[in-house]
Amino acid sequence: MSFVRPEAMDAIRRWREVITGAGVLCLGLWWMLGTTGLLHWLGYATCAIASVLIVSGVQRGRFRGDRNGPGVVSVDEGRIAYFGPLTGGAVALGEITRICLDPTGKPPHWLISQPGQPDLAIPLSARGADDLFDAFATLPGIRTERMLALMRRPGDHPVVIWQKHTARLH
Repeated sequence: MSFVRPEAMDAIRRWREVITGAGVLCLGLWWMLGTTGLLHWLGYATCAIASVLIVSGVQRGRFRGDRNGPGVVSVDEGRIAYFGPLTGGAVALGEITRICLDPTGKPPHWLISQPGQPDLAIPLSARGADDLFDAFATLPGIRTERMLALMRRPGDHPVVIWQKHTARLH
């Protein structure tokens, strides 16, 4: 039996890194403002670490959403797998050539392209889709702020989030 409402627990889970960062920031400020010597300087370092936690936590919190959609996502050792009720598949991070966001799907989908295979469609609301943030963040040149903004904006056509740059011979 839980004494916390499910909606409150969902909010805590969604913003857990921000909450942790705020706690670390409070500790750093306490050391910085209330002590002298080594602990005072340790407070500055702790506040810097807390600010990184908070900024990355805000990005992750914005990426997380409703996770009651169809299917399950697994990200393991550089491989993204989706197990859905009607479709599924897997792709290695190093093989991805393009990631699109398709807001026209019900629910909206990630479309992940790889050579010689059909696009892997993963609902934004699939269980485990939170792990895609870290996987996508490893792709060179991805703009996470743009991705987060496009996730919240309604659209009428798929939008390219990231595309692999290939060397061209001239």
